[in-house]
Amino acid sequence: MIISITRIELAARGRSARRAFTLPEVIIGATIGSIVLAGVMSAFLMLSRSGVNVANYSASEAEIRRGLEDFSQDVRMASNITWNSDSSITLTVPNNYAANSNRVTYSCAATAPGSTVRSFYRTPASPSASGGQLIYVRNVSSFAFARYNRLDAPATTDNETKRIQLTLNVRRTGQTTVAANTMAISASYLLRNKVAN
Repeated sequence: MIISITRIELAARGRSARRAFTLPEVIIGATIGSIVLAGVMSAFLMLSRSGVNVANYSASEAEIRRGLEDFSQDVRMASNITWNSDSSITLTVPNNYAANSNRVTYSCAATAPGSTVRSFYRTPASPSASGGQLIYVRNVSSFAFARYNRLDAPATTDNETKRIQLTLNVRRTGQTTVAANTMAISASYLLRNKVAN
């Protein structure tokens, strides 16, 4: 009896030893595994790039929202405006900025000497005043103020200016992602306290 069990075990072991993978089976399995891993890796990279783009859009929109809120508040309270250029205006805001003769300047320019990166920022007093910059939006690729008279036609002088609007485009890039462009066109803000001709 003992001999017959041993022979049965040996026969079973012999059959299982012969059940190994052949070389073509190993090559096919490795190829399929590589294809699956490549698909998983590309999906992971695509999702991470999408996440970076979403973060860039979100950061740009938060900066723009904050800048437009402060800008609109000052424009609505302003009693006078000085048009410095298409990218810089100075507002006289009664009861605000008392240390600077109630004047504040909103501009879009490079904030550091020699830098090509432009930012939308606020500076108390005149545009030539140094220090005290509050940067709202960084990485601005295009920017322009537009001014209108009380009939909503384009204004040509400071005296007839009654509304201000700004347009800006923000471009953020990552090392391995496509640039995220965010364009914002503000409402046409009314200078409520300014007498227009």
